[in-house]
This record gives sequence, C-alpha cells and structure tokens, in this order.
Amino acid sequence: MATQKDLCDAIVIGAGIQGCFTAYHLAKHRKKVLLLEQFFLPHSRGSSHGQSRIIRKAYVEDFYTQMMDECYRIWAQLEQEAGTQLHRQTGLLLLGMKENSELKTIQATLSKQRVEHQYLSLEEMKQHFPNIQLSSGEVGILDRSGGVLYADKALRALQDAVRQLGGEVRDGEKVMEIKPGLPVVVKTASRSYQAKSLIITAGPWTNWLLRPLGIELPLQTLRINVCYWQEKVPGSYGASQAFPCFLGLGQAPHHIYGLPTGEYPGLMKVSYHHGNRADPDERDCPAARSDSQDVQALCRFVKNYLPGLKPEPAVMEHCMYTNTPDKHFILDRHPKYDNIVIGAGFSGHGFKLAPVVGKILYELSMKLTPSYDLTPFRISRFPGRGKAHL
Repeated sequence: MATQKDLCDAIVIGAGIQGCFTAYHLAKHRKKVLLLEQFFLPHSRGSSHGQSRIIRKAYVEDFYTQMMDECYRIWAQLEQEAGTQLHRQTGLLLLGMKENSELKTIQATLSKQRVEHQYLSLEEMKQHFPNIQLSSGEVGILDRSGGVLYADKALRALQDAVRQLGGEVRDGEKVMEIKPGLPVVVKTASRSYQAKSLIITAGPWTNWLLRPLGIELPLQTLRINVCYWQEKVPGSYGASQAFPCFLGLGQAPHHIYGLPTGEYPGLMKVSYHHGNRADPDERDCPAARSDSQDVQALCRFVKNYLPGLKPEPAVMEHCMYTNTPDKHFILDRHPKYDNIVIGAGFSGHGFKLAPVVGKILYELSMKLTPSYDLTPFRISRFPGRGKAHL
C-alpha cells in the first residue's frame, strides 16, 4: 500500500492542452499532481501540437461565449507568468450569406453577450479587406476579440508552470492499466502510481482507456489536413497588415478557417474543419479514403475568396480531431467510479477553451461545485451510452 507521501491528490493522463491546464489548476491549488504522457514531449501525435490556433468569442452557443470571458483572463495570466507572448489579437472575421442562419445566430449571441463586433456589408468588406473576394449576397461579421494563440509555446509554458508549482510531468510513459478504487492505481509500462482521483484527457486514446472500465463513449477520431498557401505578394495576408483570422460559413459542407501568415514566412494557414476517420496509432499512414476531396474544396475556396494566394497548398500537415456526435465536449465523472473524471471530445475547437475546461476538470476531481452548468457536457446526453457495460 502506498504511503501518504507517495499518494498523489490527482493523476492526469494526457499532456495535451486540456491535461496541461487541468494539472496547472491542480498545482495552483497546491494539490500533488502527476501528469502522464505516453509520448516523449514535445510530439505531434495528438490534437494540441502545431504553432497556432484561433481564439474567439464568436459561437452559436452562448455557453461557450460566456466561458471565453474567463478563458481570455487565464490566457493573459499564463502569458504574464511565462513572460512570453502566447496570444495576438487580430480579430476574427465570419464570412457567409446574409441570410445564413448560423451567421445570424452568432451575431445574436455576440449582441446578447455584449461582445464588441461589427457587421460589414459587401461594400464595406471591399473597403476594409480588399484581398478577400466575396460573392453577391455575402457579408462579414468581425469579432474584435478574436485572434491567434501560439499553441506550441502555450503547451511549453504550461508544462513548465506545472513543474514550477510542484507538479510532476512524466513523458514517455504509456498507461497500460487503470485499477479503480480508493486510491485509484495507474500502471504504466515502467511503474505504478496511486492517487485519490484520476482525470483522463487522452484525446483519441480515451476509449482505449475507458473500455476496461466498462464504458465506451461515442467518439470519432478524424485525421485533418492542415494546409498552408503561398502569398503572391509577401506580407499581404499578414497580421502586421491587420489581416484577421476568418471562419467561412456555408461555402462548403463544413467550415473553412484561416489564420494570417506568420507560422511559415509567406504562407497562410487555410484549412477544412473536418477530415477522414483515422486510427490514432496509425495517423501517419495513408488515409483509407482519399483526402483529395477536402483539398479540392479548399483549392476552390482559395481561388474564389483569396485571390492573393496561389490556389494550390504549398505545405500540408496533419492533426487529429476527436469528435462527439453533437461536437460538444464531454466533461463528467465516470458513471460508476466518481473519483475518475473524463475530459474528451474536444472536436477541433477545444484549445481556446482549455483554461476553463482544465478548471472544471480540477473542480470535478476535487468534488467541488463546478463553476459552470455542465448539462451540455454530460455523458448522459447520449442515450444508452456509457452505462451499457457497467
């Protein structure tokens, strides 16, 4: 039996952005926390790697917009603690037909939550953003709070902060077995650990860990193409030229998004918010179904809307999404073992919200009253899921 000295308050499995923020909140509250990661850090096998992510308050659902207020504060706090820039405000431009229902709902949410934004007619768009070419009937809405998060830097800053606050980060340790109970026992390839509570933030590997614990969540792993496009005139789509992030609504079956140039000199990230099913352990193998349809949709979009970019991708990288059927997160306790907490299904839009997600997972693990209404994030919203094997 572990001595009190060896017993952690909490073990977090998975050192992506959600796991790192969870460990950060635990360590901030002087909890003895161990953060386990199966790969050696840094790595590109999960969902949180890469240089940049969009941050925004523009959402259809007002509960995300409300969460983002606190997220911005925590991002700023981490930036101050780390002494390095993690965020750049560029604005986020939503593009779509004037009557697009999603665009109208987002505008209503921004108004209701008193988020500063600007409606731009076709003529105003030509004036403000001449290097975006809209069609007749299309408009823009500018969420002024939007911008870019420097993802790689944020992960490093969090991992450093966890260590400085007394937490332990152990990479290259794949979890082989979880034994529920009090304490919960976590066996890795090299040793065993014990803790009062366990938080699973394992991305595409979540169900691999949960199946032996009697539940399987409706999660789908997708392999996403992350494409970069060369500017015809260097700097024309750069943040220094006040070019914003953007989100295209309705131009393709799924959203198309873009970030100003910066990661690679002269290359702008424009990607498709969807992909093909993938096995996370075979992520670098060719996809079973060709990726060409996604890339063709992007080529058409770039040619039609961004005439200052060459209409073929110059660089193509890959990342993983772990999607739920409704694209909302799972933030809940295991239905049988209440000291095992699950954070999963971040569906390609969880990075910006990780400061609050980490806080919620910390609160659940410590049996505190959650700061937010978790109804949209409970396992029970998926009928017949989660309890079938208990």
